[in-house]
Amino acid sequence: MSKSKKPRNIESKRDENREERISIEIVMDAHDKERRFMGWYFYLEDKLNFPYQTRCINERAISPLRIGEDVQVVGMAPEDECEREMFVETLWKHKRTLAVPLSQVNMVHGDKATQQAVEDWHYRVEMGYEFLSSGITWTS
Repeated sequence: MSKSKKPRNIESKRDENREERISIEIVMDAHDKERRFMGWYFYLEDKLNFPYQTRCINERAISPLRIGEDVQVVGMAPEDECEREMFVETLWKHKRTLAVPLSQVNMVHGDKATQQAVEDWHYRVEMGYEFLSSGITWTS
């Protein structure tokens, strides 16, 4: 069993306004992992206005994207692909889509609601929040 702990420099990163909005809009009645996941999934599905343009900000072993590569996000990945982290579908080669972690891309062009939702997810990841136990859980 892994030990949970707060990320470093939490006080300097913490955004009280964002925390309150996330608590009220996204995870208000989410008392377990599944409900927190569903709160985030449906929040993102509702707020992200597709398509929008993104740029890769970090490389991941699970994704072929390279830093600086631009991709168009066209939708949310299916729910069952997002149980540990949120994935978005991007246009890919051969007229197919490819799901990549939302935390791997920053919005380059899109509307304000989409920008806020992407920033909310990035904030969640940066703060080390996961869908574990009740309330907010810190992980290393």
